[in-house]
Amino acid sequence: MKRRQLMRYTKAGLLTAIGTGLASGFETYQAQSRSSLSIQWLGHTCFLFTGGGKRILVNPFEKLGCTAKYRSPKVPADLVLASSLLLDEGAIKNLPGSPKIVYEPGVYQVEGLQIQGIGVPHDRLGGRRFGTNVAWKWKQGGINILHLGSAAGPIEIEQKILMGRPDVLLVPVGGGIKGYNAQEAKQAIQALNPKVVIPSSYRTQAADSSCDLVGVDDFLNAMSGAQIRRLSSDRISMRPGDLPAEGPVIRVLSYNF
Repeated sequence: MKRRQLMRYTKAGLLTAIGTGLASGFETYQAQSRSSLSIQWLGHTCFLFTGGGKRILVNPFEKLGCTAKYRSPKVPADLVLASSLLLDEGAIKNLPGSPKIVYEPGVYQVEGLQIQGIGVPHDRLGGRRFGTNVAWKWKQGGINILHLGSAAGPIEIEQKILMGRPDVLLVPVGGGIKGYNAQEAKQAIQALNPKVVIPSSYRTQAADSSCDLVGVDDFLNAMSGAQIRRLSSDRISMRPGDLPAEGPVIRVLSYNF
């Protein structure tokens, strides 16, 4: 992708208008309210969100370390969001098609969707080691989504206000040097009070010996008392009417190795 084209879609802190105007935005909103949302786990913190006529890919990675034995997640999408440009979540080169790419904090209008990137430290040193992790917030298929990326810093009151209460929260749980461990993930969930939680960024059989993550069971043990269900699929579909009134309901997706 040409540098000029990439920079056009990555201006931090500005309301970046991309695509259509208010009329088509309203049409997109109507389409979203009628459709369901499909979430497919592609490994690590990478998910494909499909709904409202849009495909949004979050955090494509290169196959190394904790992601060594996953399949390539570089699938067709209309929009790609990256929480950073680290290779385990920001491998934005050689993506199929010509997706729009956003990787910096800010508010963006993308073909009728409002996307907000909220900065959270990527380590426990205030970001001094790995910089800023971008948590992504948007509404698709009538459902409010918050993808925390690989946040490691606590959610402060200002960030909590921006994040609001998500319907679906995707949260890292496997620890390591740049992501929440089980207890930190639990604290983030308590702060945000989501309806549905999908854990990510934990050790699976895709990892090689260099991976510093632990498995998902530590997190599930920490969340004892919550409604937990392990799904046999890498996908989950939902409509706004399917959402529980109270949460958190935890859904663990499976990767088809």
